[in-house]
Amino acid sequence: MDGSFSLVLLLLFVWCLCSRRMERHAITAPVAFVLTGLLLAEGTGALDLAVPHETVKAIAEVTLVWVLFTDAARLSFRAVRPELGLFVRLLGIGLPLCVALGALLAAVLLPGVAGWGALFVGAALAPTDAALGATMMVNPDVPARVRRVINVESGLNDGIVTPLVVLALAGVSTAEGAAGAEAPGHAVVQLLIGTAYGVALGLAAGWLLRTTLRSGWAAEDFAGAGVLALALLCYTSALAFGGNGFVAAFVTGLAFGTVHGAPPRVLLYVEQSGALFSVLVWLVFGSLLLPDVLAHLSWQAVVYAVLSLTVVRMLPVALCLVGSGLDARTVLFVGWFGPRGLASVIFGLLAVEELDPSGRRALVPVVGCTVLLSVLAHGLTATPLARRYGRAVGAGAVPAGPAEELPVRGMAAGGLQRLRRHPGKAP
Repeated sequence: MDGSFSLVLLLLFVWCLCSRRMERHAITAPVAFVLTGLLLAEGTGALDLAVPHETVKAIAEVTLVWVLFTDAARLSFRAVRPELGLFVRLLGIGLPLCVALGALLAAVLLPGVAGWGALFVGAALAPTDAALGATMMVNPDVPARVRRVINVESGLNDGIVTPLVVLALAGVSTAEGAAGAEAPGHAVVQLLIGTAYGVALGLAAGWLLRTTLRSGWAAEDFAGAGVLALALLCYTSALAFGGNGFVAAFVTGLAFGTVHGAPPRVLLYVEQSGALFSVLVWLVFGSLLLPDVLAHLSWQAVVYAVLSLTVVRMLPVALCLVGSGLDARTVLFVGWFGPRGLASVIFGLLAVEELDPSGRRALVPVVGCTVLLSVLAHGLTATPLARRYGRAVGAGAVPAGPAEELPVRGMAAGGLQRLRRHPGKAP
């Protein structure tokens, strides 16, 4: 185990040395660590992550908490206001349609999946991850407004669907008769408590940090560590109060960012910690979850994965953007760049921990297959499609709007800074 742990640390350091060069060749961190994990675990046997299930669950939960908190905190109302109408369309209409269409397709196509299980598949595969198309997100060929739309949608949709995932897992566990399973009604109560608690904690924490920084009571150098602790505090304390910790983390981040303003330097420590744990989740996905997924993969799961990345995503986006003023090329571009990534992987890991073997075999392979295809397809097409789309629409085809560039998950200090320094160069 010590050797495997040392190998993981070595992989992290090696990626640090060559990450910018790899991303220029469309090899993002998810692609690199998923394939590396699979190769080292199954191909050579050099990586043995035989860690307890409780450890895997803890890594998944902490990562999801940090991701939900930071995604929400950096996207305050001020940040989303310039394209608010588009976000209402995508998140208020397109996202529910995507969940419903995905659940319907799962119930029709996947054997042994119905009801709560179908809802889990539809909800777990609805959130997007802009980091999988990282090279597109910092490509100046793509209009800034389009990049912002994809980025903000990705930052908010995982938190919005989390209650549905929690509710669906509770329903599946209850239907299986699992010991200690919580009924969907109790899960709803937990979601409501988590929401109320998150609002109160986020507003209070945001006001306190803003006030103490301005008055000189708080040292700005330690603010990042404090916010890192706050992100975990909202999760653990919500559980202690009988609420849902994931929803509390997302709502706390929204309230905190709205009140405090959440400048990048305050969130940087949390984002970097979340990025580190995200890489570990991708490595766990490739070395532990993916071999089991491939062993139980069916043709129905493969067909569903292909349809999930195309029809299930692109049709709702096209419908909700009718009359938005965006041209057909832009609608197709936004529809295609809806990668399934980190949130879906974590939802799959939570299902592995909470469901019995039959439930896992019915639900987890389709989630894993969809994410794997997305990692490859969106990672490899990000650069060429961005350039092609940018040349097709031309400069000024999509109005930029007054909003500033927003950080992309996992690259808060990297790609956007390069873009600002070299505005005429694609990465």
